[in-house]
Amino acid sequence: MAHYDTAVIGGGLLGCATAWHLARAGTRVLLVEKDQLNRHASGQNAGSLHFQLEYRMVEHGDAAARLAARALPLHLDAMRAWSTVEAELGEPCGVARHGGLMLAETPAQVAALDRKAALESRYGLPVDVVSGRDLRVLAPYLSTDVLAAGFAPGEGKANPRLVTPAYARAATRLGAEIRTGHRVTSLDRHAGRWRLGADGAVDTADTVVLAAGVWTTEVAAMADVRLPAFPVGLTMSATARTGPLLPHLIQHVGRRLSMKQTEDGNVLIGGGWPAKLVTRAGRVDLDVNPELRYESLAGNAAAARVVPAVCDLPVIRTWTGMTTLTPDQLPLLGAVPRRPGMYVATGGSAFTLGPTYARLLAEILLTGRAGLPVDDCSPERFGALNFA
Repeated sequence: MAHYDTAVIGGGLLGCATAWHLARAGTRVLLVEKDQLNRHASGQNAGSLHFQLEYRMVEHGDAAARLAARALPLHLDAMRAWSTVEAELGEPCGVARHGGLMLAETPAQVAALDRKAALESRYGLPVDVVSGRDLRVLAPYLSTDVLAAGFAPGEGKANPRLVTPAYARAATRLGAEIRTGHRVTSLDRHAGRWRLGADGAVDTADTVVLAAGVWTTEVAAMADVRLPAFPVGLTMSATARTGPLLPHLIQHVGRRLSMKQTEDGNVLIGGGWPAKLVTRAGRVDLDVNPELRYESLAGNAAAARVVPAVCDLPVIRTWTGMTTLTPDQLPLLGAVPRRPGMYVATGGSAFTLGPTYARLLAEILLTGRAGLPVDDCSPERFGALNFA
């Protein structure tokens, strides 16, 4: 049995980045991952860096958008954080930020875009609504059906296959211990320490971080903790390679859509089109990728018509993945109530905001407070779910 200052459960972007921050501060860190690093959501997403409020955050009206906007200080911080990730880790991570456009095709959508931009501006996020000739000059590849777009110059993309491994290697160089293929099977508090069992080994730690993505609630339940984080299945597609076509990250204010072009020339299309979670005996099987849904395949392809040239490209691959959302769409970030030394990071735009989540969580562990206000994201808001 070995003892650590902190045990991090989960080898995705959040887990590896948190381990790096803690190791950089000189703490003894153990990270355990049930599969390989970056095997799940952190490596299966499309790599969008979308700092504007997403469609899912505004589709249910202005009140829901105002609630989601409480996380905008984290968006602003993440926009700055991504500008230094590669320099800090000493490796390329595929970060490219040429700006993002959120499109509107009807007068009602333009009005929604205006309201969204006004809300974002109150938090200091620079979003300009452009239309007419200005839009055609900025994005000549767009369909003439697009009436206006919210332009955020800091948006872009990163390569999800590079970022997490880079964090893991950097953490290892600083002394963090990383174990893959070790599934946590028990987690309890004993003699003032957290004790976790994984594949026959038992280790202890003063603090434990739950960064296990869709498995976060499952791991928390081992410690008799209920966290309202729910798995959501998503569908993404990739086209054949083509020449430079799409310099911007594309989203839509009126429907599901995200689109960007990789360094290799493939266009990635996503934006929240659902996939069917697999259930067994009435429970979601988190170890199996969600099943494709025909309506999502069709919707994913139809959404791309805002860039007519993309419609001429063959789709060469479609895949599914999972992400985690909370009932109010804000992340769970911080100390878990009634469980001294337990912390969690999950939910929200976890890839885009990952570097910020990890740094803030490390600050909470090391100093007792985060460098940004995170009360709205605290698990304490769901404290009534835990009676013991």
